[in-house]
Parts: sequence; C-alpha cells; structure tokens
Amino acid sequence: MAEPYYVDEDVGKDDDSAVGTPTAPYKTLIHAMKCHPPQSSKYMTRKAGPDGPGEYKAASDSAMKKANKLYQQHLRKQEKNAEAEVKAREEEMRRLKILEDAKSVIVEEDKTLPDAKRIRLDDTEDITLGSADKPGTRVKVLGRVHRFRSQKDVIFITLKDGYGQMQVVFAGDLIKTYAALTLTLETSLVIKGQMRELPPTAKAPLNRELHADFFRVIGAAAGDKEAITNKVQAGGDPQTLLDQRHLVLRGDVLSSVMKVRAAVLRAFRQAYVETRCMEVAPPSMVQTQVEGGATLFGFKYYDEEAYLTQSSQLYLETCLASMGDVFCICPSFRAEKSLTRRHLSEYMHIEAELDFIEFEDLLAHIEKVICRVIELVLQDPLMAGYIKELNPDFKPPSTPFKRMKYADAIDWLVEHKIDFDDEDVPEDHPERKRPHRFGDDIAEAAERQMTDIMNVPIFLTHFPLELKAFYMPKDPADARVAQAVDLLMPGVGEIVGGSMRIWDYEELIAAYKRVGIDPTPYYWYTDQRKYGTSPHGGYGLGLERFLAWLCGRFTVRECVLYPRFTNRCTP
Repeated sequence: MAEPYYVDEDVGKDDDSAVGTPTAPYKTLIHAMKCHPPQSSKYMTRKAGPDGPGEYKAASDSAMKKANKLYQQHLRKQEKNAEAEVKAREEEMRRLKILEDAKSVIVEEDKTLPDAKRIRLDDTEDITLGSADKPGTRVKVLGRVHRFRSQKDVIFITLKDGYGQMQVVFAGDLIKTYAALTLTLETSLVIKGQMRELPPTAKAPLNRELHADFFRVIGAAAGDKEAITNKVQAGGDPQTLLDQRHLVLRGDVLSSVMKVRAAVLRAFRQAYVETRCMEVAPPSMVQTQVEGGATLFGFKYYDEEAYLTQSSQLYLETCLASMGDVFCICPSFRAEKSLTRRHLSEYMHIEAELDFIEFEDLLAHIEKVICRVIELVLQDPLMAGYIKELNPDFKPPSTPFKRMKYADAIDWLVEHKIDFDDEDVPEDHPERKRPHRFGDDIAEAAERQMTDIMNVPIFLTHFPLELKAFYMPKDPADARVAQAVDLLMPGVGEIVGGSMRIWDYEELIAAYKRVGIDPTPYYWYTDQRKYGTSPHGGYGLGLERFLAWLCGRFTVRECVLYPRFTNRCTP
C-alpha cells in the first residue's frame, strides 16, 4: 500500500526541515512529488479554514492533475540536465586528452631559417613585409598577450610590449602545443617569425602581422578564477579598480593616459626652455605654509615640526635674482578632505616664477606655454592618436583666451540663475541657496557650469583680496581685489592659479599681520624684498587637471599612476 505524505499549505515547509509527516508536512504538493514520486506515494493535504486547521484529506483529482503536470516538467528538466552533465563530462574528458596529447608536441626552432632580428613591437625601420610567396624579415619579439582568439586552424594574438602592439599568427604544429592550448591573457612570450603584409580588408596595428615559426612561454599568467579579466573589468566597482590599480594599468585606456602624461611633461620642459625658464628642484619637506595651515600634512622632522610642501612657489621666488625666470615640476601635497573629481592629496605641480613682469605679461606667458605644450604633444603622431581615441572631440584652444574679471563672473552667474550654495548655513535657511554676490568664493560646481556653457578657456582675474593668499598684491586700480588669475578649462574648471607677488617689503609685512602669520620663519622669503626687490609673478598648474581636460577624463584620478586622496594611500 502506498505510504501517505502530508502537505499543509499554511505551516508546511519546502526545505530540509520537512519530511512529509503530519507534524513536519510539506508546503506544496509538487515539492512532495519531487521528494516522493507519485507511483509509490499518496498525498494528504489540508489548509486552514475559518475555524483553524482542518483534517488531512486525500489530494483532489484537480490538484493532482495540476501538480502532476509540473512534476512531468520537472522530470524533463532533470533529464536534460543529466544529458548536459554527461556531455560536459565527455567534453572535459576530450579536452583533457587533447591537452595530455599536446604535451608530447614539441616545436623546435628551425636552425636553417635566417637569424631573427630583435625588434620592439613598434619598430618599422629595416623591416620588409613578405607574403605567402615572398619572404619577409624574420624577427624576434618579446611581449605579453593582450588579446587572442582561436579558430579551427589558427590562433590570432595581439602582443603588447609597452611600446606598441603587433598581431601574431600561430598555425600548424604551433597551435597543437600545450602552451598554445592553455594560453592566458598577460602571459609573456618570446616569438620568432616572418613579417607579412595583411590580407585585403584585414586590420592590425601598423598594417602588418607576424607569422610565427617558433615561440616560447617566458611567464605564464594566471587563468580561471585568477584571470586578469576576473580581477578587473570595465565599469567595475571604483574601489575594487583602485585596489587593483597595478592590473588596471595594463589596460589600453589608463596606459594611454600615462603615455600622454609623459609626453606632456616633456613638452612643458621644452616650452620652458624655449621661453628661457630654468628648472630648479625645491624641497618637499618644509616648515612654512603657502596656501593655509588647514591643508598641511605635518610630521616630525627629527625633533621639529615640519610639513609636506603645498607649493614650491616661495622657494622659486628666491631663485629669480640669480637664475632669472625659473620653473619646477614637483609633487605638492594638500590635506583637503575633499572627494571631488578634481582633487588629489598628492599631485604633480608645474610651477613657474617670472621676474620683472606686469600682470598682463603673466597672462600672456601662461597662454603661450599652454598652447605650445598642446602643439608639441600633437606633433607626435602617436600621442595625437592616443588623444584622438581618449578625447575624440578635443581641439586646440583658440587664442587669445577669454579674459573675465571676478566681478563680471558674479554678474554672469546671477544673470544665468546659477546660485551660490552656502554650506555654512543650515539647509532649510533661506540664505543657504541664493544669488551670488561680490565676496563669494565661487564654488567648483558653479565655476564648472560657467566654463562648460562658455566652452572656452577663461582667465578669471581680480578676485577679492580676502579670498586669496597673503602674498598676492592689491590691484592698483581697485584695492578690493588682488592681481590674481585662475585659468578655467571646459569640463574641468580651474587648472592654473597664479598672481603677481607682493614685492614691497612693508606691504608684505602688513600682509603677514593681516592673515595672522608670524613672519619669523619666513625670513628667507621676506629678505627677497630687502635685497634688490622687483615686480614679479608666477603660477602653479595641476598636471592631472590639465590631463583630464586634454584626455577627456571624468576625474583626475584617471590621470595619475597611483592616486592619493582622502582615505586612499594604497596600493
């Protein structure tokens, strides 16, 4: 006689705690059928009524019919899954056999072939491209697997070496080797073979491909769960990508930005040589502030207090008397707890100081250097190609750059209904968001809106004196404002901050007093005004912001090798 199994729709469970007894019933009839096939079972069901749980009764014909239909679907699904498992096991057995057989396939280098010429992947000089019936230059290349795809009789590999990329073709016995069949991305290889023209309509770097006759694995890269594609993925979690920055650097985008960064640094140095500026190397460990004590990184320097420099400006000024115009390219450090897309705690600061100049000379110099840097970078076809891929809409800025005084910018913001957001006022206060007025520090968001709407570089000048650093002089025509300038770029905002410098001794002493700075530690800076002072000015440019503008990057974190910002100092 068929054993009964119990189903209670109200208190039953469809998990391991249910066994189908009256005290541990199943919840659904179909689950009872899956556990106890209907051929040898009967099912008793009940559900609560107005007066509580009723008695168990044999399942109705309609309930059995409905459940049996689901049960048959379940059986068919089980059967398909079983067939799929068998096929998967058979496929895995075939794969393992192929791999085992591949271990016996040994490819030796053919010593009768011409000696292979060692080249980088971007080398083109003295390379003859062959064809199926005409030999090309036999070369030796070393690199890592960037991409690959396997077809029936051929494997196409995109090799990279940091200088360029090359398409490589494996065929014949090469694709039967264990190394070829277990190839993984980022594996490093040495490959020898013949350079050939591409077939019609095919595309590859430098319009050529290497037909390999020999290869050897130098360093196999991890696969399966540890494969690089499982470690870093486009559009992945930003914090994970930052943790895996050392692997993200191997991707096309970030490596291209780093190459443009190197080219931009070379171009700045050349532009400064052309404008007769001398490079100097100021210290990074200092005991004075430049941009305010709140953003200083402090540390113990033996038994004294010291800081990481916020700017090298004060030291550059000391060089003017003996070296003429000077510049430096050094890291600066700002302890700003800001997570905006244009802030870093450590960034590359390009700074210059110019002697015997007026304010307009300063603006003209900044404009000239930036335009020359863009010109130099775009003269390199490789760099121009990277920029085109990273920022397809980039166009060199037109000159002269737009000039706009701070007071006019305030009027523009009011006219365009871009409000000032006063974070020092409670959110529900009517003054929290209000029209801008003279004296407001224009916030990053408002500044960027203005720049993006105008869509041109803007020299924003003549800021209220209280908004700027102690060393910036009053404008002779308006004592309320400083002879200061920010250069704003579309998509980024401020990339340059500069000014004339106070060059009168008494005026500088008064400036120290005005902002509450003890002039004693600044004696070496103040002395410049005692020994043959002169009108001078300078500026600082944030390299990462410049690159974000040039390469069309959303955040400056994409423009530095290993970004350092609030709560991020790894890897």
